[in-house]
Amino acid sequence: MKIYNTLTRQKEEFIPIEENKVKMYVCGPTVYNYIHVGNARPAVIFDTLRRYFKYKGYEVLYVVNFTDIDDKLINKAIEEGTTVTKLAEKYIHEYITDVKGLNILESETIHPRATEHIGNIIKFVKELENKGFAYNVEGNVYFDTSKLEDYGKLSKKNMEDLISGARVEVSDEKKTPSDFALWKKEKVGEPSWGSPWGKGRPGWHIECSVMAREILGDTIDIHAGGEDLQFPHHENEIAQSEALTGKPFAHYWMHNGMINVENQKMSKSLNNFFTVRDVSIEYDLEILRFFILSGHYRKPINYSRETIKQAEASLQRLYNGKKKLLSLLETASEGVLDNEISSKLSQFRDQFESAMDDDLNTADAVTALFELVRYVNSYFNEFTSKETVGCAYEILTKLADVLGILYKTTEEEISEEVMALINERSEARKQKDFARADILRDKLLQLGIEVEDTRDGAKWKRI
Repeated sequence: MKIYNTLTRQKEEFIPIEENKVKMYVCGPTVYNYIHVGNARPAVIFDTLRRYFKYKGYEVLYVVNFTDIDDKLINKAIEEGTTVTKLAEKYIHEYITDVKGLNILESETIHPRATEHIGNIIKFVKELENKGFAYNVEGNVYFDTSKLEDYGKLSKKNMEDLISGARVEVSDEKKTPSDFALWKKEKVGEPSWGSPWGKGRPGWHIECSVMAREILGDTIDIHAGGEDLQFPHHENEIAQSEALTGKPFAHYWMHNGMINVENQKMSKSLNNFFTVRDVSIEYDLEILRFFILSGHYRKPINYSRETIKQAEASLQRLYNGKKKLLSLLETASEGVLDNEISSKLSQFRDQFESAMDDDLNTADAVTALFELVRYVNSYFNEFTSKETVGCAYEILTKLADVLGILYKTTEEEISEEVMALINERSEARKQKDFARADILRDKLLQLGIEVEDTRDGAKWKRI
């Protein structure tokens, strides 16, 4: 498998540190609000990468942190008249609700919290100070970027660009404007912890370096997140981690592109800001997951009502293919596996794997699934053996599971109200009340459901 490494700006063959084991760290949310569709993209993309590594036989240690102490939390807690701890607990719960809706493998995800690692953070900063990479100014501790010759190697910025792009507060305390806070001295009314420099709290960047090291070791295989984290967050993680250990912090750096809304950057000021919870009110979140996977992860994608509706229709075509195979499995006769069809199905699997091996090209992997379903629709019928149908079903569902889609059962695909109309129509036909059956058929068509009468009973599909 080849992965585009942001650090080297090229695709590289993935070689894990330990055989058959992958250690991944993905920057998670600052838990002060509901996550938005932009946050959903790295959650879905890197969960899919994790799933593909598992499919290939790797054991995956997968870490997504929670930043539960930060200026944003402090300000939001004041605004809502609550504590930072209670606010964080609330939005951690809401985050887990949303990502479960996106079918993220939550039970296999390690979620460290910054406040659980304060002692290790203090120890890490103290060691940097002892090595001459950090300095204390009246309780504020900063990392000295001038001590690293390769500072800026991830974002490929020179020092002038780094200083102008850092978006940090101007401070006379810093030796260099690009220096960044490792420890912030206490302010009145803010949460704080005791330290060798006085009471205070950690800076943002130090949290991830410490948690990654404590859980995954000095060097990890893959560090990932949105492209907006390249600088300053990931750049600063590299600086402080490698200054401390003298070892590479991560072998591969992966960054997903942004999500635009109606061809504009998603922004609260433009009032085009959508949370995952907003989307879930109108659409099943499996549709959002499918939409995210329909484009290459490194490229920007455009979120709009039109693109989501297209994703919904496309996902339904795949579900219809799965439904057809399930229906054939119920009625197909025992027989032998058709070797010619089996060979063709294997080609679709190979096509899928080739796409995923090429820098997680989920867009082309989805295309492979569509071609498999199209083939099934063209060549599978009531005369196809159960063994052949079973082979197709296994390949389709196994590959779909890698993408985290097509996991709903038939009963979940249609509402009780619609199923009642289908059953009522079937009963009307049995009673030869064809006028009533036609009325019900038209009503179902208005609901986007087409019913076909077969010798095995009524079959339905979305249109």
